[in-house]
Amino acid sequence: MYLEIITPDKKVFAGEVEAAKFPGTNGSFEVLDLHAPLISTLDTGQIRITTNAGQEFFTVDGGVVEVLNNRIIVLAESVLA
Repeated sequence: MYLEIITPDKKVFAGEVEAAKFPGTNGSFEVLDLHAPLISTLDTGQIRITTNAGQEFFTVDGGVVEVLNNRIIVLAESVLA
């Protein structure tokens, strides 16, 4: 899957991931390969991504995530790596 994490200021992350876990407004959820289409709002919390190199964490302050055709786009208000 291809993931992009974008804020109004910059692109924070772009690359292939094996899994991504998000702090959804109604609870956390994980996206894996070939996930069904989804749009969700994000609460303040941590995004955990799993790549071939291991795990990375990004703290977001709200936003929106869209999953479509094995691409994930996160539009976050702000991100702390």
